[in-house]
Amino acid sequence: MSYLRFEKAVMTNLEESLRRELLRTNRSGAYSSSTLVDCNTRKYHGLLVVPVPELDDNNHVLLSSLDCTVIQHGAEFNLGLHKYQGNNYSPKGHKYIREFDCSLVPTTIYRVGGVVLKKEAIFQAYEDRILIRYTLVDAHSATTLRFRPFLAFRSVQALTHENSVASREYTEVENGIKTCMYAGYPDLYMQFSKKNEFVFQPDWYRGIEYPKEQERGYSSSEDLYVPGYFEMSIKKDESIVFAASTSAIKTRTLKSLFDQEISLRTPRDNFYHCLVTAAHQFHNREADDTRYLLAGYPWYKCRARDTFIALPGLTLAINEQDYFELVMQTAEKGLREFMEEKPLTVKIYEMEQPDVPLWAVWAVQQYAKYAGRDACLQRYAKLVKDIVDYIEEGKHPNLELHDNGLVYSNGRDKAVTWMNSTANGRPVVPRSGYIVEFNALWYNALKFCASLAQDQGDNAAQTHLEELAQKTKQAFVDTFVNEYGYLLDYVDGNMMDWSVRPNMIFAVALDYSPLTQQQMKSVVDICTRELLTPKGLRSLSPKSGGYNPMYVGPQTQRDYAYHQGTAWPWLGGFYMEACLKLYKRTRLSFIERQMVGYEDEIDYHAVGTISELFDGNPPFHGRGAMAFAMNVAEILRTMKLLEKYSYQK
Repeated sequence: MSYLRFEKAVMTNLEESLRRELLRTNRSGAYSSSTLVDCNTRKYHGLLVVPVPELDDNNHVLLSSLDCTVIQHGAEFNLGLHKYQGNNYSPKGHKYIREFDCSLVPTTIYRVGGVVLKKEAIFQAYEDRILIRYTLVDAHSATTLRFRPFLAFRSVQALTHENSVASREYTEVENGIKTCMYAGYPDLYMQFSKKNEFVFQPDWYRGIEYPKEQERGYSSSEDLYVPGYFEMSIKKDESIVFAASTSAIKTRTLKSLFDQEISLRTPRDNFYHCLVTAAHQFHNREADDTRYLLAGYPWYKCRARDTFIALPGLTLAINEQDYFELVMQTAEKGLREFMEEKPLTVKIYEMEQPDVPLWAVWAVQQYAKYAGRDACLQRYAKLVKDIVDYIEEGKHPNLELHDNGLVYSNGRDKAVTWMNSTANGRPVVPRSGYIVEFNALWYNALKFCASLAQDQGDNAAQTHLEELAQKTKQAFVDTFVNEYGYLLDYVDGNMMDWSVRPNMIFAVALDYSPLTQQQMKSVVDICTRELLTPKGLRSLSPKSGGYNPMYVGPQTQRDYAYHQGTAWPWLGGFYMEACLKLYKRTRLSFIERQMVGYEDEIDYHAVGTISELFDGNPPFHGRGAMAFAMNVAEILRTMKLLEKYSYQK
């Protein structure tokens, strides 16, 4: 039985099928995404969504969807599905679906009378090309297929409407056409593996609606341009492959190309394999061969903090050391350019955030555990030392080392931590001053750097770093530990934030902790009682003021809820690491039960991956971006830790 298989009852029930999304990606940042029934519910959905660097830094929807119509004896059965204003769905092709399976590639089985049609879709790994294979499994009489493409040619952040500027021109190419609606865009090639007739019948389909955008308080209606339709006959057991791309292809190669692409895929036959496939979706290779990790889909780019936090889980935890090194090569270049006050030549955003270099040290620390100390010393010892020196010498514009050994950041007017939501131009959670995870990371960096100095026989550096670490440790305890057994979230002069937040867990989970064993246990206990959910740690305790666990409504409402009670799986990863660190094998069964909460998500929201965040209250609905790198990474890293502790005696 397939791991990711959905029966007719789920597929024909739009309340169930429309909430489940699909994501297919390649390595250039392009993607294809919709719901299980191919009804787009976001403006970010589309059959072919690609970056157009000549225009801007956004992705652009070229081909929104492709409606297939089965024709027999003059009767037409349209398998497409679109939502129009007034909660009207047309043409309701979902009622013909018999089953859906995406354990290898998304596969839909349609039954129309005596016709059984199989549709399989795959995104080419290293080209901006979506491939769809249609196979006529059964038919008792002559059958014709008609394909009607819906074109958008717009940014994922915009919507398009009927206009007189859009070009209707097209050029016939091998077994298809190419067209371009607006200047500056690449041509869209739509080709088939079989000769066909293209009928030019231009029209606008007006008032297509995206309910996800409506929920988010955004404009949600657009018009899509249909240039005409392709038509061809198909025989029983025959397969026809459709390709949409920004470049032409020899159509005789389409069938073999489809088979070749399938052979490269890992079957998603269990939770782990789903996460491995999900991890690969964040891989991004630019034209200059630089490698990145995208922070998430469908709207995130490569962000510095996300890169360093996600890197170990997305690479080392699945035995892909080589990709860690490739991404780190790009990230280190950007980090050094920032530290040397040079213009960034890499496409990594938010390199200026004060905790970014500290997370870079943490990522290297994980590499040392996986690849060995010698490999780490050879590749990254200088980077770690340079980062620590850079901070100690006060060169970072917003990470100041004070005499007490703690680092200080100004976050009053601009968000500087991962809790970065803003409203009216100001941080919703203005964390500033001595920030708890910044200083936990700083202490950890000092101790790790000292251990590398010891390995290199640099006694003077080791002694200096150990002395500074001891000062930091004492100040950390004096500043953050309170009489209630947990840690203050930040301290800025006389301002102390007593909110119970998950950021204190890092002071336990990191390899080097400034806390005593008893203090660590107390922090974990508080997190367990007040923050733990089946989907990770809440960003704020229900007992703290301002608790707002439901990430719903218009943008402003969601901004205020973003870090005020929502649950985050990546934080759960550090929590589980802290539990294993403190309690070893005695917590294995507890952690395994906790992982069940994540596995439940694999077939519920974005199929095969993990959403950005979850409501902090039951039933813990997935929200935000459909796929989030740090969440996938930390679940994978937790699975690796479970494996490690399971073998320990």
